[in-house]
Amino acid sequence: MMKRLVFLLLIILCFFLLLDRFKEPPPLANSWLTTGDEQHLLEKQPAKLFQDEKQDVPTIYIDQHKTYQQMEGFGAAVTGSSAYLLEHKLTTKERDMLLQDLFTDSGIHLSYLRHTIGASDYSVDDTGNPSSYTYADQQGPAEDPLQHFSTAPDQTVMNMLKLAKISNPELRLMGTPWTAPPWLKYGEHTFNGSYLNYTEQRTYEIYADYFIRYLKAYQAEGLAIDLLSVQNEPQFETAAYPSMSMGAAEQQYFIQNFLGPAIKDAGLDTAILAYDHNWENSKDYAETVLNGALDYTAGTAYHCYAGNPGDTEEIHLLHPDKGIYFTECSGGAWSEDFGDNLSWLMDQVIIGTTRNWAKTVLLWNLALDETGGPTNGGCTNCRGVVTIDSQTSSIKKNVEYYALGHISKFVQPGAVRISSTELPHLSTAAFWDQKEEKIIMLAANTSDSTQTFQMAEENQYLQYTLAPQSAITFVWDK
Repeated sequence: MMKRLVFLLLIILCFFLLLDRFKEPPPLANSWLTTGDEQHLLEKQPAKLFQDEKQDVPTIYIDQHKTYQQMEGFGAAVTGSSAYLLEHKLTTKERDMLLQDLFTDSGIHLSYLRHTIGASDYSVDDTGNPSSYTYADQQGPAEDPLQHFSTAPDQTVMNMLKLAKISNPELRLMGTPWTAPPWLKYGEHTFNGSYLNYTEQRTYEIYADYFIRYLKAYQAEGLAIDLLSVQNEPQFETAAYPSMSMGAAEQQYFIQNFLGPAIKDAGLDTAILAYDHNWENSKDYAETVLNGALDYTAGTAYHCYAGNPGDTEEIHLLHPDKGIYFTECSGGAWSEDFGDNLSWLMDQVIIGTTRNWAKTVLLWNLALDETGGPTNGGCTNCRGVVTIDSQTSSIKKNVEYYALGHISKFVQPGAVRISSTELPHLSTAAFWDQKEEKIIMLAANTSDSTQTFQMAEENQYLQYTLAPQSAITFVWDK
């Protein structure tokens, strides 16, 4: 009897030993670090294994099974100024190397670009001089008011968009107008300021046709437009550069009765976004358009220049089936400290927007020169994602490059945001890439002191100490 009991115990012991031997190994996390002192710039760190034992430190809990929005992409705007610098201030080899760095997985793998429909405050001609234009500056006859329509002034922009798509064939595009053709405006026919001539009913029909011709012209160039916002910053107009105001009720009326039906009738897949202005005081405008043009509006778009990303939460709750898109933010000479900028960008733009339902994160100019130009009447000290020196052709990667890279390099379109808790001074966002079967977790230390924490995912723990004003992206297989 005793021999049998001993034999049984040996079998049980062997079973548990074998079970432990074939147990799934703990995940191995790779990570990329950028520090506020610029000693590490999106630099890969030694891989670390998750552990079974929990440590007595603050914990970020990650739950792959609690999902939020699906991501559509990350990038910036190829403005006329950016396109001019890429085409005229770099050699072919220099440009190709930069595009590889920006749009492939050997670099930061940007996946979304915005461009301006006609001129903006960053539009120039082939000599780099300011240039204001639309695709139909001259009015045609009554039977075809858009007879003179042409996207030819955008040729340099289109060239650069095509080259970007060669580097990343999955690249998506967004278009935004700063102004309608001046002859469609009320009163003084000007590029800079004013509003559509609402007294003429045909104004809206012609303007809808203007968008359709633009979409078809770009599509014919191999540049299908995925997203279209109706007006850049519709609550602001200025005599300084191309701009136009458009009230919420007018935008709703235009989308519901003209633009939406026109896109549908043309058989185009372009999605319409409302608003495209600052977080602050956005609720009433967004709600008016969504409530009145629900069938034709895919969501709302936001900029960073006033308010905070949490201002979009109420719109999401009112219309959870409509997307939130973050479409513009620029840094500049008004804030030059790398660590301060990195902390703010990660906390408010990269992490803050995605934690508040944004499907895209787009910055403003992809490239500007050493003077923050060339410009067409707008900001005189803005900063691009990269700086291209107009005299030496040298390229500087700015803090915006590294902040974008912490998400764009690792979170590909189609990934979904998943639950991750936050800690004091530590902003986090986590994503699940089902195609690659990977979890991606971003963390930003926004404080002036070192922060030690651990990540917890399915009873596995990884401890890390993050330097002040620094950001890290972790990636591990599931």
